[in-house]
Amino acid sequence: MAKQNTVFKDAYNRTLKLIEETDTLPSEPELGGLLSVSRTTVRAVLTRLGDVGLVAWDKRSKTVLRRPQQADYFPDEETNSLSEIIERSFMRRILAGGAQPGMQINELELAREIGIGTTSVREFLIRFSRFGLIEKRPNSHWVLKGFTREFALELTEVREMFELRSAAAFVYLAEDHPAWAELKAVEAQHHALLADIDNRYTEFSELDERFHLLVQKASSNRFIIDFYDIISIVFHYHYQWNKTNARARNQRALEEHLDYIRALFSRDPAKIEKACRQHLKSARETLLQSIQEIA
Repeated sequence: MAKQNTVFKDAYNRTLKLIEETDTLPSEPELGGLLSVSRTTVRAVLTRLGDVGLVAWDKRSKTVLRRPQQADYFPDEETNSLSEIIERSFMRRILAGGAQPGMQINELELAREIGIGTTSVREFLIRFSRFGLIEKRPNSHWVLKGFTREFALELTEVREMFELRSAAAFVYLAEDHPAWAELKAVEAQHHALLADIDNRYTEFSELDERFHLLVQKASSNRFIIDFYDIISIVFHYHYQWNKTNARARNQRALEEHLDYIRALFSRDPAKIEKACRQHLKSARETLLQSIQEIA
């Protein structure tokens, strides 16, 4: 079955990050708590670390033998959560069909493509259908109803409320909160992408998703974070629907992101709100343009 063991692979990669900076690993319960996984998964991780010569595991002793190299890590695409895998496969199907109203999506075909059971696919589609974008038909078929201008306007209104609230909350994160380190890493990725924009502009949508999700998480509001899954599907894939001036549009968004990131690092609420509103205004305009292109 394709894309299985994502929990194990994600936990393994995160353990490699730990042993980059330590000479011993904590106890199994502590490690399980750090990784938010079961003891069974912890033991599977330790077993693999021993097999590849990274850690000497002898009961309570877990001594680091060498620092991990890039080749030791599982590829990112193998550590995605099941929901992320289904979402991306679903969007690939929609994009391949031109995102046209009336296109059919078959649960069984999508499940076979991913290599999972139909139950997980059906649960994702049912959740997605709450927003009126797809509709259930007999015989495991779903129909895309289309991304209308009205839907886009409603979604942008909700997105703007959520993001402004989350951006404002970023100011109050503790100095040692992991979000600041991640924001610095995201900033570096933006600069790298801009430096090679001619060849890499198509990579923007995934970086866009990572940045905005980081902002949303600052809200510590489970409803905002949960609903953001749907927002990201529409906003972060519309860059791929409309190919017109994609390079220039993505470059502009990258530059706005950097202004936004600088504002977040400043911890100045007025600067943050200004940068956030400017970027959300641009995002709304490009989304509406994309909707018109595929209508």
